[in-house]
Amino acid sequence: MMCMDVLRARSNLRRTLQWMMALSVLATLAGCTTASRATSDSFRLLFKRQVAATPEQVAANRFPQAQLKAPDLSAVMVLGYVDAGRQSWYAGSNAVFQLDSTGLVTGVSSPGRQLQARIIGASPFVRLRELNASTTVQREYDWIPSYRMGVQATGTLTRGDIESISILGKERSLVRFDERIEGGFRAHNIYWADPVTGFIWKSRQQLGPFYTVELVQLKPYRPAKD
Repeated sequence: MMCMDVLRARSNLRRTLQWMMALSVLATLAGCTTASRATSDSFRLLFKRQVAATPEQVAANRFPQAQLKAPDLSAVMVLGYVDAGRQSWYAGSNAVFQLDSTGLVTGVSSPGRQLQARIIGASPFVRLRELNASTTVQREYDWIPSYRMGVQATGTLTRGDIESISILGKERSLVRFDERIEGGFRAHNIYWADPVTGFIWKSRQQLGPFYTVELVQLKPYRPAKD
């Protein structure tokens, strides 16, 4: 038991250090005097509570961008860096959101709040385009400041119909997937994905009780190998 406690403490410390590094990078970027006007405009968007990017603003900015709506924040997020597939996105002066390579939101860190969401075992989101039958998703959550760690839950992911979703004035035909979560808490996540690639363009994901994140990809991150 002591060994497990030590391992968990080390894991939590490592995640905390990652958040601190992300916030440090944001401060550096925001103060950089050589940044382009497009980059500066993007960071100014970050600090407004209610924002909606235009196609022109998105096109003018070289950084990947995503529209975020959370209970305490509305912003155009900018991708800060990628480490071993983990994407850190800046969504305000003190908020960092983490996404994985499939487009799932895996964590948020802001003053007074840290939420983590993990999939245990194989993730069906890496093969969404092949998913036809319902499948289960084993999940685990950490919630601070309530200090509930390792909360277990099970999601049931089901493929739905094609729906038309408007993103920056362009209509996209996307497959809807519904995930209903039971166990440590109850939630209903929705994902809209490209039927050919499985890429998630839009989603509504609940990271914890009373904390739902709506995410729309405006200029997705594309790894160099693509």
